[in-house]
Amino acid sequence: MTTVDFITELFCRIDDAMRDVPKHAQALLYPSEIVTLGLLFALKGVGTRAFYRWVKRDLLPLFPHLPDRTRLFRLFKTHQAWTDRFLAEPTVLGVADTYGIELLHPIREGRSKQQIGKKGKSNHRWIVGSKLCLIVNQWGLVVDWDCDTANVHDSHFHPLIAQFDGVMIVLVDAGFHARKGDPANMKVCPRGTWNVRMVIETVFSMLTTVCHFKKVMHRVWAYFRARLAYTLAAFNILAQWHGLEPDEKGFIALSIAEFSL
Repeated sequence: MTTVDFITELFCRIDDAMRDVPKHAQALLYPSEIVTLGLLFALKGVGTRAFYRWVKRDLLPLFPHLPDRTRLFRLFKTHQAWTDRFLAEPTVLGVADTYGIELLHPIREGRSKQQIGKKGKSNHRWIVGSKLCLIVNQWGLVVDWDCDTANVHDSHFHPLIAQFDGVMIVLVDAGFHARKGDPANMKVCPRGTWNVRMVIETVFSMLTTVCHFKKVMHRVWAYFRARLAYTLAAFNILAQWHGLEPDEKGFIALSIAEFSL
């Protein structure tokens, strides 16, 4: 499948899910075009200028009404709520974990008053950035997410888990446990137990390898959250591209490597 074929089919899938979203009379792009470009930006995993040069050079026949770069990324930020349409449904069992995203090299911490990230630990090393919390269902698809600065404790994301009380039991590691106030639907799993939780590590691995998600260069929080929203929507769409087909043991192998741009 060529890049053009892939983008065309991606647009068709997104357009099918957004038929009820009207186009503004003065807008240059249709809503499904905005979301498609946002997902391509997330999948490409490069900076805003490099992405815009690539789209303008190679994809202009597909998006002939492409706006200026700054306006395009304002559209991504303004309409990031559209990505909620591509979040997965909860299942009886789910898994939650956090993922550190580096926004700034630690040696440059505090040099700018516009710094949005804070210092925290991720994978046993210090980063200056953000902490993303994901909840995935039993198939490894993203059900919901939230983010904050890297210095917050994992228990900060208890409200994200608690909203699924009565719907989904969420498996977590000991880092989510608080002295009091743990959500009723949160199950803390000791090390070495409930290995089904490894599905979320597979998700993080794919985001790191394909979307270059471990380090991004955003300097405004709203644009950073938009990047997260489009990245996770892209993951859900691509992970289900060929359907979720379990093997003879009931295991579903997730992969988005073939869509790397």
